[in-house]
Amino acid sequence: MPKRLLLIGGGHSHVEVIRRFGLAPEPGVAVTLVSPDRHTPYSGMLPGHIAGHYRFEDCHIDLEMLCRGAGVRRVAGTITGLDLQRRVGRCTDGAEYVFDVVAVDSGSTPVTAGIPGAAEHGMPIKPVSVFLDHWTTLRTAARTATTGLRIAIVGAGAGGVELALAMHHCIHNDNGRAQFTIISDGPTLLPAHPAGVQRSFSAVLRKRGITLRLDAPVRAASTEGLVLGSGERLPADHVIWVTGAAAPAWPRASGLQTDDGGFIAVNRHLQSPSHGFAFATGDIAAMQSTPRPKSGVYAVRQGPPLTENLRRALRGEPLLEYQPQRRALALISTGDRYAVASYGPFAFGGGWVWWWKNYIDTAFMQRYRNTTQEIL
Repeated sequence: MPKRLLLIGGGHSHVEVIRRFGLAPEPGVAVTLVSPDRHTPYSGMLPGHIAGHYRFEDCHIDLEMLCRGAGVRRVAGTITGLDLQRRVGRCTDGAEYVFDVVAVDSGSTPVTAGIPGAAEHGMPIKPVSVFLDHWTTLRTAARTATTGLRIAIVGAGAGGVELALAMHHCIHNDNGRAQFTIISDGPTLLPAHPAGVQRSFSAVLRKRGITLRLDAPVRAASTEGLVLGSGERLPADHVIWVTGAAAPAWPRASGLQTDDGGFIAVNRHLQSPSHGFAFATGDIAAMQSTPRPKSGVYAVRQGPPLTENLRRALRGEPLLEYQPQRRALALISTGDRYAVASYGPFAFGGGWVWWWKNYIDTAFMQRYRNTTQEIL
């Protein structure tokens, strides 16, 4: 009987696992991917897609085609729990998937817990497929509005800033009408980036007429907009949540070891300390000895070592240690074909940085198109 590898989620690490298993199949192993969507987005190109620079197919990997070529079974579904005793993954529809080894790369969602009305009044950036449907509706509304739509984006990290600038660029090119406000509970814009990047984007936001509200925690959301911590009411027609990452409840409920936020704890092998047959990568993972920010850059880098350790776990061989890079290059776009790069304390920007970013991103996507063609 073949060994069974269950992949939960079609994130950046798992697409690389599928690609490598397709190019070099593991003898005696049956692989199943459970993911709700056929197309998985590449986070690095999403702002460019929203801005209008890329088509949907330019920045999404077709999991069905990739799995078919790699000999991986793909199931359209969402895992909501693991029976760790029986080694079974359970889906929302009641289906069960037996495994010998399991890996989780299903991402995270924006933090809205504890904010009354957040779930009913506002759109989280994830799941991306749901947000993109909402964006289509919002874009149409901006084109036909007689007065400017009031759009509030909660979160002043790279995700929130890039999204605001991308939406502004697209709506402006559509001759639409919209007023943007970025809201943060912190004192600075782009807090994870150096002062030079913060200054650059503060200037860009001012030039584009995008309002920035710092030290303004959101206390509640309603049909009229947002209530801030001070009691001030901020009117908004559309609210988009791009706040810090939140974990789903099922990993902790299943009995996997998690950190305080509910993210799956992993050791230097990307392996669960509590259950050696379980692995996790991407936003849903919390690396205990080498913590890193929740970023697609790290998820992409985790793909090759995850693949090797999944093979070794299935064979019963010793695992290899994964050492993430200490710093990651950040490339943040301004909506138009301009971007700012930061690496540690260094920052620089220009049109050429956008084209450099475009080269990196399109090369990443082409890797999966070429592989699909090669293994089909």
